[in-house]
Amino acid sequence: MAYIINKFNGTQLLSVEDGTVDNTTDIKFVGKNYSGYGEIQNENMLHLMEHFAGTSAPTKAVPGQIWFDSSLNKLKFYTGAQWKATGGAQVSATEPTGLTTGDLWFKSDTNQIYVRTAADEFELVGPQAAGTGATQLRSVTVQDVGSTEHAIVVALVEDNAQFIISDSEFTLKSSQEATVPVGVNSTNFPKIKKGITLLNTSTLGITTDAGDTDEPVIWGTASDALRLGGVLASDYITTSDTNFTNLVTFADAGFKVGDDSDLAVKIVDGNVGSIQNEVGEEIRLGVKLTTDTSAKYVMKIMKTASLNGVFPYAYSATNADLQYNLGSSTLKWNQVHAVSFKGTADNANALLVGSSYFSAALDETASSIAVRDSSGNIVANEFTGVASRARYADLAEKYTTAEELPAGTAVAVCEHPDHEVEPASASNFCIGVVSTDPAYMMNSEAEGQYIGLKGRLPVRVKGPVKKGQAVYALSDGVCTTLATSALVGVALESNDSDDEKLVECVLKT
Repeated sequence: MAYIINKFNGTQLLSVEDGTVDNTTDIKFVGKNYSGYGEIQNENMLHLMEHFAGTSAPTKAVPGQIWFDSSLNKLKFYTGAQWKATGGAQVSATEPTGLTTGDLWFKSDTNQIYVRTAADEFELVGPQAAGTGATQLRSVTVQDVGSTEHAIVVALVEDNAQFIISDSEFTLKSSQEATVPVGVNSTNFPKIKKGITLLNTSTLGITTDAGDTDEPVIWGTASDALRLGGVLASDYITTSDTNFTNLVTFADAGFKVGDDSDLAVKIVDGNVGSIQNEVGEEIRLGVKLTTDTSAKYVMKIMKTASLNGVFPYAYSATNADLQYNLGSSTLKWNQVHAVSFKGTADNANALLVGSSYFSAALDETASSIAVRDSSGNIVANEFTGVASRARYADLAEKYTTAEELPAGTAVAVCEHPDHEVEPASASNFCIGVVSTDPAYMMNSEAEGQYIGLKGRLPVRVKGPVKKGQAVYALSDGVCTTLATSALVGVALESNDSDDEKLVECVLKT
């Protein structure tokens, strides 16, 4: 009858027939009545005693089986998926698989320990490493010159000490224990201060006088320090005092600048601040622009027997009327504000008229100053006042027409309801002639054409005409010297042509 082999949890692992040996696992199971079973059983016992010791893992392992990895001298157990160390860390040069949260991995090529996190990532435990030497913060114990021990923290970069953190002030003993990094010595750190002491911090300026506080500080070169040039910060002007009660003060004599006291800053007359030139009578502000005798500065403040004031650029002793430039053609001032300006200006944007400023315009823009265009003309909607002369000779007024009539056409009042005048004929009463250039334009806002009513202007005439002859409307607004009832005017010039042409006439309508 076959042996039924069950696991500890009660589930069947395998069945061994009578007279046979089962090799399913790394332990051999012997069936009933198998001859020579003693050797097999003894080997099984030995394998269990040595936990299958070897450099290679057992190939037929079951979950919970123990194996001694003789290559690493590590005891491991089988999870059903892989072998895991029973203690210590998993050792390998590459990241191992199958480790769970909290498991350790010793990276053999860098001699570092990692831990598996809940996020299934390996986090470096230590030691940290960068470069060829130690790069880390290391806690060490050192001795001072009196052999008293002090606990410090040393910042190392590739075995080189960069700064020391200490809770007390002392001077290092010249020789230290072997456990202390080589760079922590009295040469690199001549004095250790409470706080942070940088590498190669000179003892110059490191004092323990009343100006120092008992609070930890950084000792060495920094953007801010307890002292500036060896002078306590409290001796300088402070900006936190908004009432200006703790500012640095001087006697009324003020202070002087320069080897020869060239410039003095002082209080004069009790309440007037003054910058006074102690050598000569001139203060120059700005930068010297050239190296010749006409060197120019942004500004000069001068006081001489003949000249007092503030002057831009250099003052010329030989030309008191020298014109100074405020800015230049390429470096202009943006805005200059003043109550009034004296002198001549090249340009102006507006002209004050009464209480309002007006700009110039070439067209009929309202509230503007009329100026001549490139042809010398001035444009306006209306001129109010008395004119001594006019360019053109006729007085004209606008009347509506059925169509645009040629200049010089004689017209008469028509009966059509939609327009007012039409070309005159021999039977009409002529009222005027279509004007070319009216001198006086009446009813200018109305629609229509300008009709010359009085004065001299060109008239359409067909046939010869002599100066002084009367001209009459004959047909379609064209005139002739033949007498009709439609007198237009008197010719002011002669023309022998039989064709139609414009003849200047004085109107007699």
